[in-house]
Amino acid sequence: QVQLVEPGGGLVQPGGSLRLSCAASGIDFRIYTMAWYRQAPGKQRELVTSIISDGSTSYVDSVKGRFTISRDNAKNTVYLQMNNLKPEDSAVYYCYALNVLKPLDPYWGQGTQVTVSS
Repeated sequence: QVQLVEPGGGLVQPGGSLRLSCAASGIDFRIYTMAWYRQAPGKQRELVTSIISDGSTSYVDSVKGRFTISRDNAKNTVYLQMNNLKPEDSAVYYCYALNVLKPLDPYWGQGTQVTVSS
């Protein structure tokens, strides 16, 4: 059974930092593309950042220079370090896992709420 478990959300003030983590089980983590999506109320879910098996990363423009995705294959865990947070970063953040050889069968975490507010 595949599980993506995401502790680490919470309330943070503007300009603050938060680190999300996503621990995967039931998959060959090393070969999976991992990503973080987010969805704010009334908005579509958007891809924030991704990291492929070789460690290459990509980011949506709105978070470039502030967010960093990383992975620890030994711990089957992907991280999202979020710095200089803004109110518009408030959303439910979802962990996502994809085997590129099975593009129709992605896995999703349950989501974790991030609220940026003073």
